[in-house]
Amino acid sequence: MAPEVLVRAPDLSKQFPLRHGQRLLAVDRVSLQLEAGRTLGLVGESGSGKTTVARIILGLTTPDGGDVTLFGEPWNPLAERDRRARRPLLGAIYQDALSSFDPRFTVEQILADAASAGSSRSAATRSRVTELLDSVGLPTAVRTRRPLHLSGGQRQRVAIARALAANPRVIVCDEPVSALDVSVQAQVLDLLTDLQNDLGLSYLFISHDLGVVQHMSDTVAVMRDGSIVEQGPAAEVFGSPDHEYTQRLVAAAPRL
Repeated sequence: MAPEVLVRAPDLSKQFPLRHGQRLLAVDRVSLQLEAGRTLGLVGESGSGKTTVARIILGLTTPDGGDVTLFGEPWNPLAERDRRARRPLLGAIYQDALSSFDPRFTVEQILADAASAGSSRSAATRSRVTELLDSVGLPTAVRTRRPLHLSGGQRQRVAIARALAANPRVIVCDEPVSALDVSVQAQVLDLLTDLQNDLGLSYLFISHDLGVVQHMSDTVAVMRDGSIVEQGPAAEVFGSPDHEYTQRLVAAAPRL
């Protein structure tokens, strides 16, 4: 039986206004689909349109063309009130964890807020915070600390725990390890792999680093100047790339 397709995004396009009436075509007829329990790697240089695609799929940016179907139902460009019931099924992990946290909050407050949607500080929520910290390999002692007092790797583990808090099925990982040292990168990538295996998660994994994408992905889409130039199983794309742009990227890619 074919895997369930959780996200379908055919023919996405997005333009942004520039000065003097000009427009930037950030995403040009991009088509993606993400299957249950699998990782789709989206790779390309900075400015290739990867993050805009991520924002469209998260429902944070409205496409000019194309649409997104989530769990078989329309997602984008629905109004947020019409997406709210399914919003917990879609999580996100960002490159700069520190800037995505409220600096006034402790780790416990960050995770409790995510686990309860800001509405509860019950014993069940406190227990859930403990579970989340354990799931990402952090000691309970960090729950009273603020993000500024954690290492980069610890902050990213908190970001992963926050993404898990609402029990999502899909997580968009936008450059989740690019700000970390190589040794810490490997630990975080292994954690993401373990969580996927344990929880059946699906990842849209976005990076400019081919070594990281190759390590994580089942299928890969290569973006350049807003368009996908090559897409297919990761082993085929990295083992025998067809497009000359992909060939150059693979030749220059470091090995994780």
